[in-house]
Amino acid sequence: MVYGVREGWRREGFESHEGAVGVLLADGSEPGPVFFDLGSGSTFHESTSWWHYDGEFRRPTAISMRGRCACGWRGAKRYVIDWEKVREDDDPDTYDTSGPYGEWKAHLDDVAGRAVALPKDLAALLGQVRERIDRMWLEDDTTRGYAAMLRVCGALEAIVTETGPEAARALAREHDEAMPAVAEALGMTEKAARTRLLHYEHLAWK
Repeated sequence: MVYGVREGWRREGFESHEGAVGVLLADGSEPGPVFFDLGSGSTFHESTSWWHYDGEFRRPTAISMRGRCACGWRGAKRYVIDWEKVREDDDPDTYDTSGPYGEWKAHLDDVAGRAVALPKDLAALLGQVRERIDRMWLEDDTTRGYAAMLRVCGALEAIVTETGPEAARALAREHDEAMPAVAEALGMTEKAARTRLLHYEHLAWK
């Protein structure tokens, strides 16, 4: 089972597709954020966490939950919320959210399946580099050890700075028309893909 995760669901490499539990009201609509008056003048805190739609303090009452993603995707299935159980346990993290999570996971599997795959040998090398850098933290916590880590970072940045701008500019030549395809290939939302292209287009080695 999957229980409440307050920080949302994430998958490495697909950060713009963060998932969470979404809710629906009795009329089938999806409510906007809940606002909380923190007693500091005009300052209000807002939340879209599912457990805040419990009907208390004039807040909307959600009757069901479903998976949702930052890209706009919403799960097709609805899962009735047992508010009595939520209140009895007095901790939303103990409430089972396996259904919404499973749908979001399937959505992410689809996103990942349509994204361009890294060459297997390169993906393996990147994994080895990450593991080796992680070991460096354990092997040498002296000044020279930290300096070695920064030299590694510098070497990686040099590679990125040499290849990133050229690839980004090539993709940007057909910017508007090709953006949906570019976003799909990157496994990102279109907004995140545009940000990524702009970042690499103007990247310069310093």
